Parts: sequence; structure tokens; C-alpha cells
Amino acid sequence: MKIQKGQYGYRESRKKIQLTLVLLLIAAILGQLAARQCADQEAARNILTVMAILTVLPMANLASPLLASWKYRTPAEDFHKKVQAYEGQYTVLYDLIVTTKEFVIPIDAAAVHPQGVYAYCPASGLDTGKAEKALNALFSANHLDPNLKLIRDEHSFLRRLDSLRPADAFEDDGTVAYAAKLMKNISM
Repeated sequence: MKIQKGQYGYRESRKKIQLTLVLLLIAAILGQLAARQCADQEAARNILTVMAILTVLPMANLASPLLASWKYRTPAEDFHKKVQAYEGQYTVLYDLIVTTKEFVIPIDAAAVHPQGVYAYCPASGLDTGKAEKALNALFSANHLDPNLKLIRDEHSFLRRLDSLRPADAFEDDGTVAYAAKLMKNISM
């Protein structure tokens, strides 16, 4: 069963898939270069060289997000169990890595609620004020209220989840589903 974006374990699953594809493409490049050395005709050598160069492009496209997300791991299972208790009350997304022009923002869990999006971001070197501003600008550009809050402390995040009323207590106007879809779309 394939783990979808927004589900627990997505980061690790995606890394394995990307690493496998990058290694296969590297093997293909090396194979093409080895075949080039064995080719007798100059035209065949030129074709194999061009093939190797063209294979580098998709390999680089796969390797760059892999390198950017390499240090971010799926959160511990005990954290998942704590947050999983809230899944019946509102939409919860896991393992997102949201990118903006200036920031790479690892979001271990995000509660998408009619009152806003509350995201747990454990990154220590991140300026959460500027990152929130950038993400809220993305929300505004996509016709959503800029109500995203980044929370760096796990206990504060869990307290915030405790304080939220269930989403079914609010009128469903489609913004929760739209905000969840947007969060997945802006994530790697």
C-alpha cells in the first residue's frame, strides 16, 4: 500500500522511492558511459554520450528534493499516537515539507480546522514569524484566510489541539478541504 502525501510515514517512504530512482539513474548513466568506451564507431560513442547527459537531467530533478529533505525524518510513533487521537475531530496531515522561496519548513503534523491551520514545526533554526508570514501570503494568494500558525513546542501544539472544538460543530463551506489540498500541493 502506497503512503500518500499527508499520511504518517510519507517522508521516509518518499525518500526510499527517490533514493532508489536516483541510484537506478546513476547506474544507467554509468552503464551508458561504459558502453561508450566499448563502442567502436564514433557515431555510437556520441549517441551514448548524449544519452548519458540527458539521463543526468531527470536524476538531478529527483536528487535535489531528496537532498533538501534528507535531514527531516518521520516523527516518532509515540507522537503519531498522541496526534492520531484528534483525527476524528478534524483533518490532520503528517510529514509535510513545505517550501517557499526562502524557507524549507518541516511540518510533522498539521491540524486543518475551520478556525485555521495549526502546524507543529520542530525545526530549531527556523524563523517562525517570517515563515508564517510567507505561508499566510500563500494562503491569501489562494483565496484562504491567512490563519496558519506554526508551533515549535510539541506540548503547546497538543494543548492547542485539545482546545479546538470538533470541525463538525462549524458550517462546512469547503475551506477545510481546500486548505488541506493546498497544504499538500505546496509540500514536497
